[in-house]
Amino acid sequence: MKKYFSVGEAAKAAHTTSETLRHYDRIGLVNPSKKDEWTNYRYYTEQDIVRLNTVRALQLMDLPLQEIKKVLEYDNLEKIVDFLAQAEKKADEKIAALQYSKSKIQLAKADYEKKLQGQQKLNGTFLKDYPERVILLSDTLEVPTLDNLWNYLRHFYDKVPPDLKSEFSFEDSAGIYTENSIARLFAVCIHYADIDGLKVLPKGKYLCANCVEENREQMLHELIRIAQTKYGAEPKFTVQLVIVSGILQWTYEVQVYIDR
Repeated sequence: MKKYFSVGEAAKAAHTTSETLRHYDRIGLVNPSKKDEWTNYRYYTEQDIVRLNTVRALQLMDLPLQEIKKVLEYDNLEKIVDFLAQAEKKADEKIAALQYSKSKIQLAKADYEKKLQGQQKLNGTFLKDYPERVILLSDTLEVPTLDNLWNYLRHFYDKVPPDLKSEFSFEDSAGIYTENSIARLFAVCIHYADIDGLKVLPKGKYLCANCVEENREQMLHELIRIAQTKYGAEPKFTVQLVIVSGILQWTYEVQVYIDR
């Protein structure tokens, strides 16, 4: 005996809505196998549900309903197989594109998670050991902005002479170096050659604090004061690392070298 399903049951089986099934019926795309002449209730068979699922799958391929209806009305099995083979190929291409997009999202997520884990959650000041760092100073950029952070490292690659570009690579980070009251943005070098603008940040302990743009200068002065009074240091330079805190949002880790 043939089993029948109500509109709600068929909609659930096809992962769609009852109104969608009624629309399919109105346009002659998928008609229920049985209608009650007194109540006008629609009833679907398992074969109807197979057809509904086929329609839903083809819709995911961005095919309009009228084209889907035309395909389902083919009376040539070879044409149907050829069409479904093409649809399967398009589905594979769409899956590959989505997987590629997912991999890019995962990389971006991992990068932000790494930045998040690297942020100091301490209140006030703290000491941090840094290895020797070689930085390349900008000739023109003084503070980070939305514009210059968007394609930050390109600015520093453009500063390198063409015949030496292959010898340079930079960390994905930004910062402000200040010495003798002159501030310049910098990039941290991974590989480098001897050119103008290079500066060596010595290894050792740095007195650090986290801050935002609004209190950056105040925090910098406070760190210098603590370095002088508590550690007997006379800082000749300061470093302000840009810490990415969101999409095109950032805070700072201010650093003062205390040579201990």
